[in-house]
Amino acid sequence: MKNIAVIGAGTMGNGIAHTFAQFNYNVQLIDVSQAALDKGIATISKNLDRMVAKEKISEDDKIQTLANITTFTSIKEGVKYASLVVEAATENVTLKSKIFKELDEVCSDDTILATNTSSISITQIAAVTNRPTQVIGMHFMNPVPIMKLVEIIRGYNTSEDVMNFTVDLTKKINKIPVEVNDYPGFVANRILMPMINESIETLYNGVAGVSEIDTVMKLGMAHPMGPLQLADFIGLDVCLSILNVMYDGFKNPKYAPCPLLVNMVMAGKLGVKSGEGFYDYSKSRKAETVAKMFS
Repeated sequence: MKNIAVIGAGTMGNGIAHTFAQFNYNVQLIDVSQAALDKGIATISKNLDRMVAKEKISEDDKIQTLANITTFTSIKEGVKYASLVVEAATENVTLKSKIFKELDEVCSDDTILATNTSSISITQIAAVTNRPTQVIGMHFMNPVPIMKLVEIIRGYNTSEDVMNFTVDLTKKINKIPVEVNDYPGFVANRILMPMINESIETLYNGVAGVSEIDTVMKLGMAHPMGPLQLADFIGLDVCLSILNVMYDGFKNPKYAPCPLLVNMVMAGKLGVKSGEGFYDYSKSRKAETVAKMFS
């Protein structure tokens, strides 16, 4: 296996492409938008420059990594020779199902189809294909080139061979695979998102301010980043989507998203990606607490 197709050139997609390419796999990076592809390649190049500056890789390594990536705006053309496809599109079950249905039609019969979903059922996605035994979850953590963990999620019909192959491949790109079963939120987000949601509830109820909540969690719980700032980096829309998946899946009110989170997403305050969330990123990359009161 030398050809890996990655669908989606956004934050997760370009990170996954970067990682495979750095380990000398031929990567076909696919996105419907040429502008998104150009931005994705620019991000990969910038991240590689940081690695060169820190002497983690050489300039030749950077050049080779970029040379290993080819971009496509057509799924059919991009997956033609792929042994594995990793889908990293927006966290939306309708969109992912549409992509997997198309992949099933255009990929070779032995191609493995993986999704980078952080919460959506692998079994549900696999059900739109004629190869459910070859569908699996590969949930990379952000930022992908740095974070070691990959949740490997077994769908109801995922074969043992596909599971073993995916675990082995994950190790070959210097990641640590953790096998989990297919339930809403898997492990990472089933634990993380209720904590983030409760932090937002704490703010919503006026118990403390943004920086105070984050400081308590950083200094009191030894978290490297406070939960509200982390939510900004994940994207408040993504947090809302994951919470909705878990709430729909478990029908348990503890997963119901805080009204403040819902309102912020409706208002377009999505965190780093929009320039403002619980912190203001409009003037500097360094987070500064948004001055206005949340209510």
